[in-house]
Amino acid sequence: MKPEETLDFHIRWAWLKIARMYNQEAAQHGITQTIGFVLLNIDPAEGTPSTQLGPMIGMEPTSLSRTLRTMEERGWIERVKDASDKRVTRVVLTKEGERLRAVSRQTVMDFNKKVLSGIPKQKLEHFKEVIQVIDQHTVKTS
Repeated sequence: MKPEETLDFHIRWAWLKIARMYNQEAAQHGITQTIGFVLLNIDPAEGTPSTQLGPMIGMEPTSLSRTLRTMEERGWIERVKDASDKRVTRVVLTKEGERLRAVSRQTVMDFNKKVLSGIPKQKLEHFKEVIQVIDQHTVKTS
């Protein structure tokens, strides 16, 4: 079997191209695609408990800790104790973090708009169905 005949070849190929595109855009703003993804998953109003971020985005705790440390050092996030439960640490966006989150969000929205403009609704539904089947056949890490 040729690699091109497998599903994972096409998924990986597409994801690598998307990740490269996102990283090129992110680099113009001094961040990475991973940092942009983390920024998008922090609740802009309430912040997000740090223990919930990893499972939300599928990141290993060690990688997430390193990423959050970098983001904190650069002034994009702050870690604050939860007002009602002092055992919980929330990751909150700073003003600069909010700005970078907006840039990340717009980049994702622009990409989606561009791609979706060329896909008929029925094909998009079929794509989602196929992705759901793939998800059902993958090993769950959580």
